[in-house]
Amino acid sequence: MAQSFYNRMVQKFSDWLTKEEPPAETPPCDFNRLKYEVRPGDVILVEGRSRVSNIIRVITQSPWTHAALYLGRLHDIEDPILRKMVATHLKKRENVRLIIEGLLGHGIVVSPLSSYRYHHLRICRPIGIAPYDAEQVIAYSIRALGLPYNVRHFLDLARFMLPWSVLPRRWGSSLFRTRNGELESGICSSLIAEAFTNVKFPILPFLKIDASHVELIHRNPHLFTPKDFDYSPYFEIIKYPIFDPNEPLPYYRRLPWAKEGMLHQGGGIISEPPVKKKKHSNFLKEFLSGNQKSDSKSSQDDDDSKPETD
Repeated sequence: MAQSFYNRMVQKFSDWLTKEEPPAETPPCDFNRLKYEVRPGDVILVEGRSRVSNIIRVITQSPWTHAALYLGRLHDIEDPILRKMVATHLKKRENVRLIIEGLLGHGIVVSPLSSYRYHHLRICRPIGIAPYDAEQVIAYSIRALGLPYNVRHFLDLARFMLPWSVLPRRWGSSLFRTRNGELESGICSSLIAEAFTNVKFPILPFLKIDASHVELIHRNPHLFTPKDFDYSPYFEIIKYPIFDPNEPLPYYRRLPWAKEGMLHQGGGIISEPPVKKKKHSNFLKEFLSGNQKSDSKSSQDDDDSKPETD
């Protein structure tokens, strides 16, 4: 009884922290363009509007407070076992674009991309990743579905970013670890970092330079925050503003097309558009004849209006 009461209180507190405020202004990105261009394996950054987002914004000093991994639609997942796992975590079996994300109070879940329609979004695309490795990144994330959101990891991350002059250094020995010393499950950005580290794709690796060689060392995935995908040189940043200054029209409307009506008939024969006959002369004749009739009628009316004389 006490445990269920505690769980309800924790859930209410989580809901209070994660409640999204309505947008104060129109988001600066075009969701309709973004949803057609995003690819499976892309990382989507979100500028959140909840209380916990404000906390993350202060801790990370970045507007990006959440990260999600794009899956595609359900039928895009080729592995039938993984597809079934995703289907069991869907609230509705709809043909919608899906993402995997870690949510406070809910854990690792699958959600529709449209749930962030009215947010400021950005696509981070892993540069040159092989299709097979992109599938492995997605598979790793799918297998994490149902894991709880680690609140302690979030607190450890905040503790890690504070200067050691404020907190004792001995506290660092327990960061991101359980009581028995093992690494614990993380949050949204750490799960995605784990998935890419699993296929040896770099995000922000440590660069060790010796006199003879250069060596890359993976960072602890639990140290990653959403802004690191934006900062990483190994991810292409793709933006879709509402008004794109580089593309005033689709490219095919800017092609040097011939004048309207010209057709290639084959064999090098090009037909000209049919010439429309001008009707200016007929219109002029009708106009002049109409004026003559009106003049004769007006003159007759004038004669009728004159008084009779002897």
